[in-house]
Amino acid sequence: MKKVVLSLALVAVLGLSFTSCRETAEKTGDAVENATDATGDALEDAADAVEDTANDAVDAADEAIDSTKDAASDAADSAGEAIDNAKDAAGDAVDNVKDAANDAVEGAKKAGNDAVDEAQKAGNDAIDKAKGL
Repeated sequence: MKKVVLSLALVAVLGLSFTSCRETAEKTGDAVENATDATGDALEDAADAVEDTANDAVDAADEAIDSTKDAASDAADSAGEAIDNAKDAAGDAVDNVKDAANDAVEGAKKAGNDAVDEAQKAGNDAIDKAKGL
């Protein structure tokens, strides 16, 4: 009689454990599905937030451009002479840079020619020494 009761108890425990594993697998599948849905919802919310932020940024940029245009127009009207002076100064600066670049090129040419002359002299001296041996 003991063996029968123990056997039934063993079968009951095994039956419960298999049922429990199946339920756990179903619960896991449900949890994964819920997590996927939540992730999808979060991505949609994030996309909406990014779109709203981009639209707000575009609106703010449009307003800034309009304000900048107005300010630039006012500044151009009141600062025409300053612009002319700046152009003249820029032209003078370009001329000065050209002159400095030309001077640098001339200096480099002279230094190169001097180096070539010294190298030729050193080569000729070496040849003369070699002949003298």
